[in-house]
Amino acid sequence: MMITQPALKDRSLLGLKELSRGEIESILNRAAHWEAQQEKLVPVLESRFVANMFFENSTRTRFSFEMAEKRLGAQVLNFTAAASSVEKGESIYDTVRTLESMGIDAGVIRLKPSGVLQQLAQKVNVPLVNAGDGNNEHPTQALLDLYTMRKAFGELKGLRVSIIGDIKHSRVARSNLWALQKFGADVRFCAPETMQAPELAEHAPYVELPDALDADVVMMLRVQLERHKQGIITSAEDYREHYGLTEERAASLKPSTIIMHPAPVNRNVEIDDAVVESAASRIFPQMANGVPIRMAVMERAMKL
Repeated sequence: MMITQPALKDRSLLGLKELSRGEIESILNRAAHWEAQQEKLVPVLESRFVANMFFENSTRTRFSFEMAEKRLGAQVLNFTAAASSVEKGESIYDTVRTLESMGIDAGVIRLKPSGVLQQLAQKVNVPLVNAGDGNNEHPTQALLDLYTMRKAFGELKGLRVSIIGDIKHSRVARSNLWALQKFGADVRFCAPETMQAPELAEHAPYVELPDALDADVVMMLRVQLERHKQGIITSAEDYREHYGLTEERAASLKPSTIIMHPAPVNRNVEIDDAVVESAASRIFPQMANGVPIRMAVMERAMKL
């Protein structure tokens, strides 16, 4: 099944909130095509150039994008802000425009401030792919999450999905919420009061941990341990005691429940070490699924 090719500006992937269910489904289906390919290199993008512009560190996400791009035969330019003129005061906009002027066909961008990516997309003529922007969205992570769930359950409609952890600062939670609800999934949040995003309560209810664990999918979010200095959490031990997916709690899950995490994982904080490696865990398959998903996204962005 070929993925439909939208107009050039519409090939950007800025978020899932505004993306239609049909477009999301098209990407998921194309990812299944790429996963089924036995070839390590399928050069459908061999004449195309992509720049991975990471103004916020994330080695795992960048490697996943790079693997996807190179499997499609694209020429890949990588840089991080610490190694670029952005450190010397050049604006993110100027950096993107500079690379656009040099002839890139698409840009993958990860940055800390929310809203900047949307402004950039209005000012440049090449498709941009969001690799995480502030507390806004992380669309390819949510796409690989949906792909993982669909592989486990066959369809997304009717799935009960609990997202547990720092909802307030989580772009992963937001992208998953917007996408899952388009498919008729029942999304619920669970978080300490200091980690709740009140504006999302109208879209998905906050529930206590025992209720959250009664789900088809239990998605744990990474806790940024540095936040205890800001008083958001008291300690890693306290967080584990009240909100961590311990071995005991994992043992109480339904046999069909799968456990997910966007990674990197703080083992024995939000999720116990043994649970990460358990039969119910899909944490490493999620990472593997990121490559075909990003292959579908980059093909959509760049294929002529």
